[in-house]
Amino acid sequence: MKVFLADDEIVIREGIRESFPWEETPYVLVGEAPDGEMALPMIRDTNPDIVITDIKMPFMDGIELCKTLRAQMPWIGIVVLSGYDEFEYARQCIALGVREYLLKPINAEELKKVLDKVSAQIAEEKKASLHAASLRARMEMGGKLVKEKLIASLFSDEAKEEEAGEVINQLRSMGCPVPAKHYAVIDALFNPTEKGQQAAEQLSERSGGMVLACPGRTGTRFLVLGDSPEDVEERAYAFATSMTREIERLDGGEGENAPETKVGIGDIVRCPEDIYKSFKSARHIRHLLTDRKDEKSLILGVREMGEKADEQTPGVVNEAKMFMSSKFSDPNLMLQDVARAVGMSNSRFSTVFSQQTGKTFTEYLIYLRLGKAKEMLRNTGLRSSQIAGEVGYNDAHYFSYIFKKNVGMTPSEYRAQNQNQPV
Repeated sequence: MKVFLADDEIVIREGIRESFPWEETPYVLVGEAPDGEMALPMIRDTNPDIVITDIKMPFMDGIELCKTLRAQMPWIGIVVLSGYDEFEYARQCIALGVREYLLKPINAEELKKVLDKVSAQIAEEKKASLHAASLRARMEMGGKLVKEKLIASLFSDEAKEEEAGEVINQLRSMGCPVPAKHYAVIDALFNPTEKGQQAAEQLSERSGGMVLACPGRTGTRFLVLGDSPEDVEERAYAFATSMTREIERLDGGEGENAPETKVGIGDIVRCPEDIYKSFKSARHIRHLLTDRKDEKSLILGVREMGEKADEQTPGVVNEAKMFMSSKFSDPNLMLQDVARAVGMSNSRFSTVFSQQTGKTFTEYLIYLRLGKAKEMLRNTGLRSSQIAGEVGYNDAHYFSYIFKKNVGMTPSEYRAQNQNQPV
């Protein structure tokens, strides 16, 4: 299972990263961040099963991070780290559905026990979700089909707009948490269809009723609910990204056998009568992606921002690259800074950027920083700790860890092999 760590204390992050026997366990550390604001887009990128987070962090603390994950990615298991005197925080965490609460300092044995416990809970919930789905399929097929037909009617060419409000009311009477203040439609195509629909339905079941699924012949359509346009957009992108990552992981294919997932996210609307408009825009985006016959297994469509949206996207990504090239040495540079600079929401920028470049924001930032670091190691006599600061890493140990993980050798080993060598 994939684990992500958020803690503003370098000593804690380094201790967990270096002292825990990751290679000897069924867990892998996929990322870390010093605060919740930086962690959130990285969590969307890496799609971890478990997030370990400190309570007290700058910018966005652990409580706010837990609230956001609970709303957007409720399937993630959360473990909270905190000091002994923060009982009120612990109480809030319990109310937010946090799985475990660990007191600092912690050792590897304690962490292993907690990860084992949380991973067992997640596995049991997945099993229960499949079992519940099977039971519903056998015992409540009629009711399930009625719900799906009602949701499908919102996406139908034949549906009369004035009937949409009545459909929403019927869904509410059957236990669906509608109406909402805002809506958006996701149109997804899966190949292979069955595995894609299975993974999508499981995530929908675990969304707390905020993403309703309607399976079709070759894919699934989803109705995303939210309290604000920002809430709906973030939830839609988080769901779509997690869904595609989960399908890739479940399928395990590579090359020609890799799963194909094409997803269009429609316009955000306020009225039930406009849900069909959102569906049409989602379908249009998904058709554009299908026509491209792109070789990538993960392709996410984005909401159209005017008729020239597709043509403008490469320009926006180039603008983002230029901005990052001029700012990568800033240790506080975050995804939201770049998204703001190019006029996009965080989630939309994250998806567009990874789709166009083949790298997540985090991967591209590391690429820029390590590229400069390698140049300085070749051509200067600066110490590794000085180079770390020059390329945006306050923590020299973390710089060395990232360098070795990506380059395959330590900075000193790289310098010994490449000093005074051209690019």
